[in-house]
Amino acid sequence: MRVLGINAVFHDPAAALVIDGQVVAAAEEERFSRRKHGKRPVPFSTWELPELSARWCLEFAGITAGDLDAVAYSYDPSLVDAEYAPWEELRTTYARRAPEFLATALPGLDPAIVRFVPHHVAHAASTGLAAPFGGNCAVLVSDGRGECGSHLAGRYVDQELTTFASQRLPHSLGLMYEDLTQHLGFLRSSDEYKVMALASHAAPVHLDLMREHVRVREDGGFEVRPIDWNALAKPRKDGDDISQEHAELAASVQVRLEEVLLELARWLHDRTGEKRLTMAGGVALNCVANTRIFAEGPFDEVWVQPAAGDAGTALGAALATTTDTVSAMPGADLGRGFSDEEIEQVLRVAAVPFEKPADVAAEVAEALAANKIVAWFQGRSEYGPRALGRRSLLANPCHAENLTRLNDVKGREQFRPVAPMVLADRAAEVFTRGPLPSPYMLFVHDVRPEWKDRIPAVVHVDGTARAQTVEDDPVLERMLREFEARSGVPVVVNTSLNTAGRPMVDTPRDALECFGSSPVDLLAIGPYVVRR
Repeated sequence: MRVLGINAVFHDPAAALVIDGQVVAAAEEERFSRRKHGKRPVPFSTWELPELSARWCLEFAGITAGDLDAVAYSYDPSLVDAEYAPWEELRTTYARRAPEFLATALPGLDPAIVRFVPHHVAHAASTGLAAPFGGNCAVLVSDGRGECGSHLAGRYVDQELTTFASQRLPHSLGLMYEDLTQHLGFLRSSDEYKVMALASHAAPVHLDLMREHVRVREDGGFEVRPIDWNALAKPRKDGDDISQEHAELAASVQVRLEEVLLELARWLHDRTGEKRLTMAGGVALNCVANTRIFAEGPFDEVWVQPAAGDAGTALGAALATTTDTVSAMPGADLGRGFSDEEIEQVLRVAAVPFEKPADVAAEVAEALAANKIVAWFQGRSEYGPRALGRRSLLANPCHAENLTRLNDVKGREQFRPVAPMVLADRAAEVFTRGPLPSPYMLFVHDVRPEWKDRIPAVVHVDGTARAQTVEDDPVLERMLREFEARSGVPVVVNTSLNTAGRPMVDTPRDALECFGSSPVDLLAIGPYVVRR
């Protein structure tokens, strides 16, 4: 069965293609349109579809829209409570018309094959069916909102989902965190990760109050009472200084979020008895909370789908719709890739001097050992918000000042950390508490005391690091081993290859534009290098 999954209603529009139960391709529209998050999550944008990513998925598989057996749309307008919010009727109207919009965007598509998949079912399938557990696991979904809810707790058995608990709006952990994000002067439905980073810089002085306002119920749901943010911290505007009271408020909400998720995970474990937990939804991108669930919760294994936010519902909708036996997600590298010949042609058209070293991995390791910053462009691009060694900026972790250097290169706030990538067979020597291996950078790990002074650039203020373990990637592994041979450290700084407010680069041209506009010393693109 050939199923194209579509996410379009809120933010991070994306497309994914599943053929005979195999995940073939998946990509976010922002990588094609070069518009961060694809669009803003307002009712007026619901009609905007991931046309470019959908067309690419079909082209990559060598099929046309007319060859599809189904198109799975990760939202079911029949479930919407139109009384929930202003303009909700407009969003619902656009969603109902999605089959006709899709048929216009993808010539040859029969609108009759479009299937509406409930938003949280799509989230659940994106992790429960994509996980390496054979379709048998507990599943916890938490986000801002779907059609009428914000949470799902259930279990997959032989690819069939049973839902044990859900939470109706307006109660939402994700919307609470979005409200806080906006109050702190960041962009809601976009910058929540900045709040998570800021939270580590203060104590949760308002935790008791947060416990009064956010409570878990005995039925596996929760309630979020209105919070007077102004009484806790002065509203901040973008560009204003961040005060201690802002950090304290971030810490208070972050810790309460972690506590609530732990309680929900324990409730789900008591209900199912499962040993394996899978998670998705935007809240599942909170890697600090994920680690607490792993370290303090009752499950033996915790797996988070790498595109856990709304982009991942394109994949989940397709997996929930196919009638074939589903295979585990093969990895996050599901986007566009380019041949050596295609890359060389772009370099020649750009008229930039480039070289083809005998071993690009060794060349990069040498540059990193010399404390240079390297743009790394290799293989197919990542599906999801994390740079996982396909479209990355790399640096030497042994120099503390490299955190400031990279934040300056990217135009980021200086309170934000950068992450390490580490050889999987060496990770346990350096990191603890979080799960290992950790290939998708969705958990934080404590840095062992004896390593903190050796890799200071990747150690956050609270002594943690959001590590990515590397295996089964020959070029990336070789680069890490070559760097260790020169530095004695099996760790490299890894952050996304982009600048502030722009999507990660996706094509060779994107990579050249980023390299040319930022103080990066070396671009490693396929087998070639371009020097500053």
